[in-house]
Amino acid sequence: MLLLHCPYCGPRWEQEFQCRGEAHIARPEPAAEASDATWAAYLYLRSNPKGLHYERWQHTHGCRRWFNVLRSTLTHEIVAIYRPGEPKPELKR
Repeated sequence: MLLLHCPYCGPRWEQEFQCRGEAHIARPEPAAEASDATWAAYLYLRSNPKGLHYERWQHTHGCRRWFNVLRSTLTHEIVAIYRPGEPKPELKR
């Protein structure tokens, strides 16, 4: 079981959270001029890396706020947790 550190509430067990997908997906701008292929890519195409991955999480059974997690998909190790709007930590290769 993962122990996640909510940047708003502190450490909590993973049952209180939900992973909501990949982080840092940019919405096409201007939206009215985006092609169908651009919208399809924005809505459905995601990377599925083996290793470090940026994810969006929500503290659903707590403060209900969103935050970002840099997590290894191989080991489930949490490398970094940071609030939306903060710069994302760089991947160490």
